[in-house]
Amino acid sequence: MKALKSYTIPFVGLKVGEHHFDYQIDNTFFEHFEYDEFNAVDVKIDLVLVKKATLLEFYFKAKGSVNVNCDITNEPYDQAIDDEFKLVVKFGHEYNDDNEDILILPHGDYEINVAQYIYELIILAVPIKRVHPGIEDGTLQSDILSKLEELSPKQELEEKTSEDIDPRWNNLKKLLTDK
Repeated sequence: MKALKSYTIPFVGLKVGEHHFDYQIDNTFFEHFEYDEFNAVDVKIDLVLVKKATLLEFYFKAKGSVNVNCDITNEPYDQAIDDEFKLVVKFGHEYNDDNEDILILPHGDYEINVAQYIYELIILAVPIKRVHPGIEDGTLQSDILSKLEELSPKQELEEKTSEDIDPRWNNLKKLLTDK
């Protein structure tokens, strides 16, 4: 994980107050996590670290896009990413990350690596079901879509006439109107 060393923030030397960090995320970042679901990644991370006397607050903001394949047609498209995450770092006797919003670091620690939090922020910002925008508005023309349309079951809408309805139901309908 030496390649992710640029995501390590030494907070011991920082003064109390706000500190800003910017990261540009691309495919090489996800190669370190062996994650290959994205065709291309262009996400900018704005990280604000608010150092206080007894704790640290990290405010992550991800904005950009990832190129993914549609789950229906397998056509690639750009999925917009716009998400935020807040992490509070407290200090205690031992490391504890049981709570997703609070991280407890041992008193002797002097730095934190935020790569895992950036990774999770981007992964969770992508919808579970990835649908090409062209499918929703009907502008995408694809061989797969035409084949799906051809093989889909046909629903024939038949209008029911009064002759098709069992006459016993008419007596029940009278109960609704007779009050």
